[in-house]
Amino acid sequence: MRSNDWPDLAGLLAVGATHSLPRVLTIEDDEPTAGEIARELTAHGFTVDCAARGEEGLRLAKDGAYDAITLDRMLPDLDGLTIASSLKAGGVDTPILMISALDDVDERVRGLRAGGDDYLTKPFALAEMAARVEVLVRRRRAEADRLVLKYADLELDLVHHAARRGAREIRLFPKEIKLLELFMRNPGQTLTRAMIFERVWGYSFDPGTNLIDVHIKGLRQKLDAPGSASLIQTVRGAGYCLRAD
Repeated sequence: MRSNDWPDLAGLLAVGATHSLPRVLTIEDDEPTAGEIARELTAHGFTVDCAARGEEGLRLAKDGAYDAITLDRMLPDLDGLTIASSLKAGGVDTPILMISALDDVDERVRGLRAGGDDYLTKPFALAEMAARVEVLVRRRRAEADRLVLKYADLELDLVHHAARRGAREIRLFPKEIKLLELFMRNPGQTLTRAMIFERVWGYSFDPGTNLIDVHIKGLRQKLDAPGSASLIQTVRGAGYCLRAD
């Protein structure tokens, strides 16, 4: 039975169903437990989808952009350990709260090693479950923020190796990405040629090379609109600085 066919959950799952809310996938074959989890998470501002079977849950977890997953350890068709390990092996990094009636240390270790990020034993307090989900979502969003750098109207996505300035997409080479990342992690700070050479190329600066100047010139041409001031400014006698003057 699909969770969307459960009449007592149909209205609940529609509550607050906007893309701006964090989304949680609950994989749980016990209808009353699934209902309690969904109601509690919805009350805490989450949009909740439910799956009653392991195979359906695995498919949704792979296809949907969820902020967290609550995963029952014991499912009738596909157990939680298999689901967690399959997701991690497939590159799905959605944090997983494993929920199980098995509370001995070995089972907790198995759940975490399979790919669970946290482990909660049954019976559990709904408020604690919601708090654990909130922590997982907060941690994941903080990690995502560190991988998408922003300065002025410039954005660098380190996951997809993509850059954008305003509405304009910018194609960069790997060294240009590393160079731009260095500047965006240190906005307003003057970076010497020696610092840039060491952090981007990984070895000591050779004062006889113009490698840095060539790469910065190319980066400026891609980032800056014709006739506009450059975001990467030359600090005479010192180096370069990312500054939106």
